[in-house]
Amino acid sequence: MASLLDSYEQQYSNVTAEITNKIAKIAKLSGGEKRHMVTNVEKQMEEAKELLEQMDLEVRDIPSKERQKYATRLKSYKTELGKLEKDFKKAKLRGGAGSREELLGPDDPSHSEDQRTRLLDNTERMERSGRKLEAGYRMAVETEQVGADILDNLHQDREKIQRSKDRLRETDSDLGKSSRILSAMMRRIIQNRVVLFVVIAVMILVIALTIYFSTRS
Repeated sequence: MASLLDSYEQQYSNVTAEITNKIAKIAKLSGGEKRHMVTNVEKQMEEAKELLEQMDLEVRDIPSKERQKYATRLKSYKTELGKLEKDFKKAKLRGGAGSREELLGPDDPSHSEDQRTRLLDNTERMERSGRKLEAGYRMAVETEQVGADILDNLHQDREKIQRSKDRLRETDSDLGKSSRILSAMMRRIIQNRVVLFVVIAVMILVIALTIYFSTRS
């Protein structure tokens, strides 16, 4: 992502450098040369704006930690381009009352053709920008859908974990009840054995006494 932005920035720097150089030459030209130079600068202005649009789209996809740095640079580029546009307008008007005629020419068919060409170029750029925006919108919708699916899966997993916890609590409660029942049964068994031993001891004592008294009499 950053490498693509760097590429756009390099192209933008080259284009604006050429625009600056040509603006400085416009005031020194006249006639057809001046019109030709103005046409070239207008095309390069459109190219610079398109590069800024591409950079703007790329900056939106950068992680928030780095986005501010590139956003600040992009803002300075836009300010720079605005200044170049003002300088370009001044350069076109420079030269007195004949400037407009020099730029437009007296019903020059070739100039009308240049205007049509620029209009077609602008239309193509708008169509490309529209397609890119549409692609970005589709990507945003797909990303939103993926996020919704992930949230739904997380919600289902949470419900499964909660049900597992409930079952564990029930199992623990059942184990506690079983442990108490077994303890009570063990106490009863021990009590029964003690009673049995006491009964046996008493019977043995009675038998021993009976034999003793029988023998003695």
